[in-house]
Amino acid sequence: MVRGRKRKPGKRYPCGKRTKQELEKDAMSTVIDARQRQFGVTAKQARDERLGTALGRLAFKQMISETQYQAGVAFAQLYHHHHVAIGLPSPSPRSVAGLLINEGIIGSAPSEPVLEVTEKLKRRFRDATDALDACDREHRLSAGRRPTLLIYRVVCTDEDAMHWKEEDLGNLRVALNALVRVFRLR
Repeated sequence: MVRGRKRKPGKRYPCGKRTKQELEKDAMSTVIDARQRQFGVTAKQARDERLGTALGRLAFKQMISETQYQAGVAFAQLYHHHHVAIGLPSPSPRSVAGLLINEGIIGSAPSEPVLEVTEKLKRRFRDATDALDACDREHRLSAGRRPTLLIYRVVCTDEDAMHWKEEDLGNLRVALNALVRVFRLR
């Protein structure tokens, strides 16, 4: 009599381990099922990578334009690279292992980043944050929260914005439009 749970179907290596393709397919089916359940989409729509982030879900539901989405993604990458370059921690580490790897404690590069690259990165980050600060000043009397805060919450900390007030979504669009101009995406 064989003990233990029943083996999952699929191709296997001679040693009995499941192949990499089978493991990836199994993981992807779990993700697709979860997205279908959580967001009420079809299996084909659940494969859209935008559903993996709060900003992407706004683009998927067409609450922001594709250009605004690209600007938010560019700012997220710039934000991450800037924080890594100057040694700041991530605002929302996914796990302790991710924190150790992302912050350079495990598997870090032995050399320091090139000064020119770091200065260029700081300059681009300063340009982006200056544009967001200008949005805050221009919209200080408007209803809703500050555009910079909304960008930080959606892009940097991945807070879900699907149920925000229309004023807040409007301010988020204003900030994303400022980033579109900074990154010259039009």
